[in-house]
Amino acid sequence: MEKAMRIAVVGATGRIGAKLTRSLLDAGHQVRALSRGGPALDALVEIGAEPFIGSFDAGTGNLDHFFQDADAAFLMVKTDWNNIHGHYSEVALRFFDALRHSPVKHAVSLTAMGSEVRGSTGHFQPFYQLDQILNRLSDIDLVHLQAGWFMENLFGFIDAVVEHGRIAWSLGPDVETPWVATDDIADFAVGQLLNPTGQHRIVHELGADYSMSKIADIMTQEIGHPVDYRFIDRNRPEVEQGFLQRFGSLERWLDDTQTLEALNDGRVRFHDDRPAMPTTMKAFMRTSFMPRYSKATTQRSNRPEQFFEWTARDDLTTT
Repeated sequence: MEKAMRIAVVGATGRIGAKLTRSLLDAGHQVRALSRGGPALDALVEIGAEPFIGSFDAGTGNLDHFFQDADAAFLMVKTDWNNIHGHYSEVALRFFDALRHSPVKHAVSLTAMGSEVRGSTGHFQPFYQLDQILNRLSDIDLVHLQAGWFMENLFGFIDAVVEHGRIAWSLGPDVETPWVATDDIADFAVGQLLNPTGQHRIVHELGADYSMSKIADIMTQEIGHPVDYRFIDRNRPEVEQGFLQRFGSLERWLDDTQTLEALNDGRVRFHDDRPAMPTTMKAFMRTSFMPRYSKATTQRSNRPEQFFEWTARDDLTTT
């Protein structure tokens, strides 16, 4: 067996971090797991993880010591929807301060599509700042994992599909954007952590392209009845007014709009030289989406109507 590594994992109890941590431990490596504590961290400690209480997102804990004695590090930022633009820069600077005085020479950072694009790209703009700050770590070989949309984000459409038989969003029906399962991100990150190439900066784009029309077709095949895709024109005054009155702030509306415009006009897109990910959209629909969809058909949600449901209603026409 190869020499055991000591790896510091940020976000170790999250959806990606927990899978990554378990895989590293199963392979015989030592993991220092950063978390705010709780049952999820206790479960990792039971299988051998070293706990470290703190949070780069909140700036809590003795973060200057988190990367000490580590051979490699996995970095990710939890999205703060109340301060998405400021938050990523703040966390990146905390990473920078803690890493530059550490022995870490190899790090893998989870970033996002569009992180190489400077300018007004909505949700993608903070990832540009994240990458730029981390790239100042001149003594660390850094791998940027540019992830596409998480396939798990499609769970947000389940209530709309159950109630109205459609998904509704403001991506052009035939605009292809990358989608990737979070388990695949974790597995790919493990490979990057354990097999450093010695290159100073590497970018991997993770995700396979699907249009919303194609996703609706796959849903139709799996569910067994038609699911259509409705394009929502965000220039319509009643759509904006409905969002602001019931679902969110003007800042969030403008940020969402810039995000979708950057995809629709092609400023944010992936290239063709991407590693193949194991989970196809069809496989994800069958193994992950359908169990949740089936449960939702028998146990209706008690939560208030969400924006995706409202835009899918029959009485909100597309003209």
